Amino acid sequence: MKPKMTYWKDVDGTYLGFLKKSFPDHWTRGQSLEDLKAYLVDLYQIFSQEELPGIRQETKLELL
Repeated sequence: MKPKMTYWKDVDGTYLGFLKKSFPDHWTRGQSLEDLKAYLVDLYQIFSQEELPGIRQETKLELL
């Protein structure tokens, strides 16, 4: 699976981003784009493996 990420470079030079469809409410930051990607991978793995209270998720609904 390849979740889409949204990111941008902040005025202080750090990168901010979030997983667009999987966990759009949870942002993280990195000193470089590579750092940001690594943090987003960690976030995805943690949030996908555990049912954490308060973590909103988005998924496709298949109609029968």
